[in-house]
Amino acid sequence: MKDANLFQLGIGLETGAHAEDNRSHSAAPVTRDVFDDTRDDHFIRRDGRVFAGTHLIIEVVSGHGLDDEARIQQAFRDCVDECGATLLHIHTHKFSPQGVSGVAVLAESHISVHTWPEIGYGAFDVFMCGDAEPWRAVDVLKRAFATHDVRVKELLRGDGLVTETQAA
Repeated sequence: MKDANLFQLGIGLETGAHAEDNRSHSAAPVTRDVFDDTRDDHFIRRDGRVFAGTHLIIEVVSGHGLDDEARIQQAFRDCVDECGATLLHIHTHKFSPQGVSGVAVLAESHISVHTWPEIGYGAFDVFMCGDAEPWRAVDVLKRAFATHDVRVKELLRGDGLVTETQAA
């Protein structure tokens, strides 16, 4: 029965992930111009700034259905579609007596949630890089949880780590 627990955790399952290469490399690190249009790192370039992605901290207040795993999974799918992202995997967990935690793993990063349905509160993170449009998730969550009270804070992840001067 011990192995069943490992299976439940996903240990030993083929996930598409690869083991980290811990071998030492003597070659110099590769540097790239993040302003190069042919880049494939999905950094965002906007208004002279370069950043890894937009991370929205979204608080759903006075929401309904925040104890419904299927509803949360559908909200994840609807956010992915509306934002133009690429869904890789959804995992949710329903707590007893109430509450749901979950994550949608995206090619562009992730959407996550933890809910307190007893007070109508859901704490969502929407983090996306590349061409995805995470702000479009706000209206999706309003509709999905039948509320107009959604509060958002935006973080530009990696902002300031690379400047136009450094990239030149």
